[in-house]
Amino acid sequence: MNQVDKKELILKTISEKSVIKQQVYDKTFSTFSTIKSALNSISANFNANLNDIDKRVYLQYRDNGEFDAQLKVAGDLLVFSMHSNAFEFDRNHPVWQLSYVKNNPYSSICGMISIYNFLYDSFRYSRDEDLGYLVARIFVNKDGLYFVEGKRQMGNWCNNFGSSQIDDEVLRDIIYSAIQYSLEFDLLVPPYDNVKIVSVSQINSKIESCRLQTGKRLGFTFNSDDIS
Repeated sequence: MNQVDKKELILKTISEKSVIKQQVYDKTFSTFSTIKSALNSISANFNANLNDIDKRVYLQYRDNGEFDAQLKVAGDLLVFSMHSNAFEFDRNHPVWQLSYVKNNPYSSICGMISIYNFLYDSFRYSRDEDLGYLVARIFVNKDGLYFVEGKRQMGNWCNNFGSSQIDDEVLRDIIYSAIQYSLEFDLLVPPYDNVKIVSVSQINSKIESCRLQTGKRLGFTFNSDDIS
Protein backbone atom coordinates (compact mmCIF):
# COMPACT_ATOMS: atom_id res chain seq x y z
CA MET A 1 0.00 0.00 0.00
CA ASN A 2 1.52 3.33 -1.06
CA GLN A 3 1.38 6.58 0.93
CA VAL A 4 -1.60 7.92 -0.98
CA ASP A 5 -3.62 4.79 -0.23
CA LYS A 6 -2.56 4.87 3.42
CA LYS A 7 -3.60 8.50 3.69
CA GLU A 8 -7.01 7.74 2.17
CA LEU A 9 -7.51 4.83 4.55
CA ILE A 10 -6.59 7.00 7.55
CA LEU A 11 -8.97 9.75 6.45
CA LYS A 12 -11.76 7.22 5.91
CA THR A 13 -11.22 5.70 9.35
CA ILE A 14 -11.25 9.12 11.03
CA SER A 15 -14.35 10.32 9.15
CA GLU A 16 -16.27 7.10 9.83
CA LYS A 17 -15.14 5.00 12.78
CA SER A 18 -13.63 7.78 14.89
CA VAL A 19 -16.70 9.97 14.46
CA ILE A 20 -18.93 7.07 15.46
CA LYS A 21 -16.90 6.59 18.64
CA GLN A 22 -17.56 10.21 19.52
CA GLN A 23 -21.27 9.67 18.91
CA VAL A 24 -21.15 6.61 21.15
CA TYR A 25 -19.53 8.69 23.89
CA ASP A 26 -22.22 11.36 23.59
CA LYS A 27 -25.03 8.81 23.79
CA THR A 28 -23.43 6.98 26.73
CA PHE A 29 -22.79 10.21 28.61
CA SER A 30 -26.42 11.23 28.08
CA THR A 31 -27.51 7.81 29.35
CA PHE A 32 -25.33 8.17 32.43
CA SER A 33 -26.84 11.58 33.13
CA THR A 34 -30.28 9.97 33.01
CA ILE A 35 -29.07 7.29 35.42
CA LYS A 36 -27.94 9.98 37.86
CA SER A 37 -31.31 11.70 37.72
CA ALA A 38 -33.07 8.37 38.21
CA LEU A 39 -30.88 7.49 41.21
CA ASN A 40 -31.60 10.81 42.85
CA SER A 41 -35.34 10.44 42.23
CA ILE A 42 -35.44 6.82 43.40
CA SER A 43 -33.59 7.72 46.60
CA ALA A 44 -36.07 10.47 47.48
CA ASN A 45 -39.08 8.35 46.56
CA PHE A 46 -38.02 5.34 48.62
CA ASN A 47 -37.10 7.44 51.64
CA ALA A 48 -40.54 9.04 51.58
CA ASN A 49 -41.96 5.54 52.03
CA LEU A 50 -39.58 4.53 54.82
CA ASN A 51 -41.10 6.66 57.57
CA ASP A 52 -40.69 5.77 61.25
CA ILE A 53 -37.95 3.18 60.72
CA ASP A 54 -34.22 3.16 61.39
CA LYS A 55 -32.74 5.97 59.31
CA ARG A 56 -29.54 3.97 58.83
CA VAL A 57 -31.32 1.93 56.16
CA TYR A 58 -32.36 4.99 54.17
CA LEU A 59 -31.15 5.41 50.60
CA GLN A 60 -28.44 7.99 49.96
CA TYR A 61 -27.49 9.24 46.50
CA ARG A 62 -24.11 10.79 45.81
CA ASP A 63 -22.80 12.30 42.58
CA ASN A 64 -19.04 11.72 42.37
CA GLY A 65 -18.37 13.64 39.19
CA GLU A 66 -18.83 13.15 35.46
CA PHE A 67 -18.33 9.40 35.38
CA ASP A 68 -19.23 8.06 38.82
CA ALA A 69 -22.24 7.98 41.12
CA GLN A 70 -23.20 6.03 44.25
CA LEU A 71 -26.41 4.81 45.80
CA LYS A 72 -26.32 3.60 49.40
CA VAL A 73 -29.12 1.15 50.18
CA ALA A 74 -29.10 0.03 53.82
CA GLY A 75 -25.73 -1.72 54.28
CA ASP A 76 -24.97 -1.94 50.56
CA LEU A 77 -23.39 0.54 48.21
CA LEU A 78 -24.03 0.46 44.47
CA VAL A 79 -21.38 2.23 42.42
CA PHE A 80 -22.31 3.30 38.89
CA SER A 81 -19.29 3.99 36.71
CA MET A 82 -19.15 5.13 33.09
CA HIS A 83 -16.02 4.43 31.06
CA SER A 84 -14.99 7.37 28.91
CA ASN A 85 -13.94 5.20 25.95
CA ALA A 86 -15.90 3.25 23.34
CA PHE A 87 -15.42 -0.51 23.05
CA GLU A 88 -15.61 -3.24 20.45
CA PHE A 89 -16.43 -6.86 21.38
CA ASP A 90 -14.07 -9.76 20.89
CA ARG A 91 -14.92 -12.08 18.00
CA ASN A 92 -16.22 -14.82 20.30
CA HIS A 93 -18.87 -12.59 21.85
CA PRO A 94 -22.51 -13.60 21.10
CA VAL A 95 -23.25 -10.10 19.84
CA TRP A 96 -21.64 -11.03 16.50
CA GLN A 97 -24.36 -13.61 15.88
CA LEU A 98 -27.09 -10.96 15.77
CA SER A 99 -28.38 -9.96 12.34
CA TYR A 100 -28.55 -6.34 13.54
CA VAL A 101 -24.80 -6.28 14.07
CA LYS A 102 -24.06 -8.20 10.87
CA ASN A 103 -26.14 -5.77 8.80
CA ASN A 104 -25.04 -2.52 10.44
CA PRO A 105 -21.34 -1.70 10.32
CA TYR A 106 -19.97 -0.20 13.54
CA SER A 107 -23.25 -0.87 15.38
CA SER A 108 -21.34 -3.07 17.82
CA ILE A 109 -19.16 -0.21 19.02
CA CYS A 110 -20.54 0.62 22.45
CA GLY A 111 -20.05 2.73 25.51
CA MET A 112 -20.03 0.92 28.84
CA ILE A 113 -21.62 1.70 32.20
CA SER A 114 -20.75 -0.71 35.02
CA ILE A 115 -22.65 -1.33 38.26
CA TYR A 116 -20.65 -2.60 41.24
CA ASN A 117 -21.85 -3.81 44.63
CA PHE A 118 -19.81 -2.98 47.72
CA LEU A 119 -20.47 -3.07 51.42
CA TYR A 120 -21.15 0.46 52.63
CA ASP A 121 -18.87 -0.09 55.62
CA SER A 122 -15.97 -0.73 53.24
CA PHE A 123 -16.08 2.96 52.33
CA ARG A 124 -17.26 4.20 55.69
CA TYR A 125 -14.27 2.69 57.49
CA SER A 126 -11.79 3.04 54.60
CA ARG A 127 -11.26 -0.71 54.30
CA ASP A 128 -9.26 -0.46 51.11
CA GLU A 129 -8.68 -4.23 50.95
CA ASP A 130 -12.39 -5.02 50.79
CA LEU A 131 -13.86 -6.37 47.59
CA GLY A 132 -16.57 -5.03 45.32
CA TYR A 133 -18.29 -7.09 42.65
CA LEU A 134 -19.61 -6.41 39.19
CA VAL A 135 -23.38 -6.81 39.11
CA ALA A 136 -24.02 -5.69 35.54
CA ARG A 137 -22.68 -3.80 32.54
CA ILE A 138 -24.87 -1.65 30.30
CA PHE A 139 -23.72 -1.30 26.70
CA VAL A 140 -25.04 1.57 24.57
CA ASN A 141 -24.28 2.26 20.90
CA LYS A 142 -24.47 5.44 18.82
CA ASP A 143 -28.18 4.97 18.15
CA GLY A 144 -29.07 4.58 21.82
CA LEU A 145 -29.69 0.87 21.42
CA TYR A 146 -28.56 -1.21 24.36
CA PHE A 147 -28.18 -4.54 26.08
CA VAL A 148 -27.28 -5.58 29.63
CA GLU A 149 -24.68 -8.16 30.56
CA GLY A 150 -24.73 -9.52 34.07
CA LYS A 151 -26.60 -11.60 36.60
CA ARG A 152 -29.77 -13.44 35.69
CA GLN A 153 -32.12 -10.73 36.98
CA MET A 154 -30.56 -8.12 34.75
CA GLY A 155 -32.09 -9.08 31.41
CA ASN A 156 -31.88 -11.38 28.41
CA TRP A 157 -28.16 -11.14 27.62
CA CYS A 158 -27.78 -9.44 24.24
CA ASN A 159 -30.79 -10.91 22.40
CA ASN A 160 -32.65 -7.61 22.47
CA PHE A 161 -29.74 -5.60 21.07
CA GLY A 162 -30.85 -3.78 17.94
CA SER A 163 -34.50 -3.48 18.91
CA SER A 164 -34.51 -1.90 22.36
CA GLN A 165 -33.94 1.81 22.93
CA ILE A 166 -32.42 2.94 26.21
CA ASP A 167 -34.66 5.34 28.14
CA ASP A 168 -35.61 6.39 31.66
CA GLU A 169 -38.03 3.50 32.21
CA VAL A 170 -35.48 0.91 31.10
CA LEU A 171 -32.78 2.42 33.30
CA ARG A 172 -35.05 2.49 36.34
CA ASP A 173 -35.84 -1.18 35.82
CA ILE A 174 -32.11 -1.96 35.64
CA ILE A 175 -31.49 0.05 38.82
CA TYR A 176 -34.32 -1.71 40.68
CA SER A 177 -32.95 -5.10 39.61
CA ALA A 178 -29.45 -4.16 40.81
CA ILE A 179 -30.82 -2.96 44.16
CA GLN A 180 -32.90 -6.09 44.64
CA TYR A 181 -30.03 -8.37 43.76
CA SER A 182 -27.62 -6.62 46.11
CA LEU A 183 -30.06 -6.69 49.03
CA GLU A 184 -30.78 -10.39 48.57
CA PHE A 185 -27.12 -11.27 48.17
CA ASP A 186 -25.89 -11.71 51.73
CA LEU A 187 -22.43 -11.56 53.25
CA LEU A 188 -21.21 -15.07 54.08
CA VAL A 189 -19.02 -16.04 57.00
CA PRO A 190 -15.61 -16.99 55.54
CA PRO A 191 -14.53 -20.63 55.96
CA TYR A 192 -12.75 -21.12 59.29
CA ASP A 193 -9.59 -22.51 57.69
CA ASN A 194 -9.29 -19.40 55.50
CA VAL A 195 -9.03 -17.06 58.49
CA LYS A 196 -7.52 -19.20 61.24
CA ILE A 197 -4.08 -17.66 60.77
CA VAL A 198 -3.57 -13.89 60.85
CA SER A 199 -0.43 -11.78 60.86
CA VAL A 200 0.46 -9.15 63.43
CA SER A 201 0.22 -6.55 60.69
CA GLN A 202 -3.29 -7.67 59.76
CA ILE A 203 -4.58 -7.64 63.32
CA ASN A 204 -2.99 -4.25 64.01
CA SER A 205 -4.60 -2.90 60.85
CA LYS A 206 -7.95 -4.28 62.00
CA ILE A 207 -7.55 -2.63 65.38
CA GLU A 208 -6.74 0.67 63.68
CA SER A 209 -9.40 0.69 61.00
CA CYS A 210 -11.25 -2.64 60.69
CA ARG A 211 -9.29 -3.62 57.57
CA LEU A 212 -9.56 -7.39 57.45
CA GLN A 213 -10.68 -8.08 53.90
CA THR A 214 -14.44 -8.38 53.52
CA GLY A 215 -16.66 -8.80 50.50
CA LYS A 216 -19.72 -10.61 49.27
CA ARG A 217 -19.19 -13.70 47.18
CA LEU A 218 -20.28 -13.06 43.63
CA GLY A 219 -19.18 -13.32 40.02
CA PHE A 220 -20.29 -14.09 36.52
CA THR A 221 -19.99 -17.82 37.21
CA PHE A 222 -23.37 -18.96 38.46
CA ASN A 223 -22.25 -20.59 41.71
CA SER A 224 -24.58 -22.61 43.89
CA ASP A 225 -24.67 -19.83 46.48
CA ASP A 226 -25.66 -17.16 43.96
CA ILE A 227 -29.14 -15.73 44.04
CA SER A 228 -30.93 -16.98 40.92
